[in-house]
Amino acid sequence: MQALTSFILAGFVGYAGAWYFGLVEGNFALLLFLATVVTGVYWLAERFYFQPQRFKAAALLDAESLQRREELRKQGINQVDMDVSEARNRILAQPWWLDWTAGLFPVIISVFFLRSFLFEPFKIPSGSMIPTLLVGDLILVNKFHYGVRLPVINTKITEGTPPQRGDVMVFRYPPKPSLDYIKRVVGVPGDEVAYLNKRLTINGKVIETAALPEFFDEDVMRYFKQYQETLGEHKHGILNDDDRPAFVPGADDFVFKQNCHYSVEGVVCKVPQGHYFMMGDNRDNSLDSRYWGFVPDKNIVGKAFFVWMNFSSLKRIGSFN
Repeated sequence: MQALTSFILAGFVGYAGAWYFGLVEGNFALLLFLATVVTGVYWLAERFYFQPQRFKAAALLDAESLQRREELRKQGINQVDMDVSEARNRILAQPWWLDWTAGLFPVIISVFFLRSFLFEPFKIPSGSMIPTLLVGDLILVNKFHYGVRLPVINTKITEGTPPQRGDVMVFRYPPKPSLDYIKRVVGVPGDEVAYLNKRLTINGKVIETAALPEFFDEDVMRYFKQYQETLGEHKHGILNDDDRPAFVPGADDFVFKQNCHYSVEGVVCKVPQGHYFMMGDNRDNSLDSRYWGFVPDKNIVGKAFFVWMNFSSLKRIGSFN
């Protein structure tokens, strides 16, 4: 068992190392699931086999010690230096290969359950959601709001609340599902979404905006025009860059692209059933549904709702739209 355990642990370490150095495309959900299964098997083996065997061996040692004392007492020898407590403790001690597997199972399964069905942490890597979310924000995502999904395969098992316009949602990037993206839900199934001359229209209704003070982006040391947009029940900030054109350059080929019409003014798309149209709040600096298409329901990860830490600015902690 020691050799087998060493091989398994080396496999986990090797995979994590290859992922870290970019040699393989990592899948943390799969890695955590496998770790839960492996440590769970060891925990069951420890609980129902290895631990009882150690207790049995310790009991046998105690019985043999007691028998030896009785034999010596019959021979008139009453003072015997036969302390077996140290040997007993060594017998009962959990070996390292169980300590690093069965011993970690309660922690790993707790993390697995929390991350898979309740809340998952993410780090914002880019500025596509400025001003709502900044680079470096550590956020929490509600995994059950849109319905509970099985980990790894992401199959929905409860319905939950359908995504609403204005929700900030984490999803699996359609061109590469191993990547997680975060954008705002702009169009739900059946909507006609138009983004023309940098104005958003949904089902023929222009979305209300109000001018706000310019936003200073410290990363690029520039000011950008900022507006408050009302989308559904959400009021949130958006940015526009006057130096960027209104048209969408270099849109990919994607499923249901025939539902979209591109022009020099922008794009108009009819959202198919079971799909969503996503946009970043940093409208001219966001790679979103205008470029790579619609997000299918099966790709939904959860609803982002809270910044729990930003090491550059503690004032960032709190909920957001």
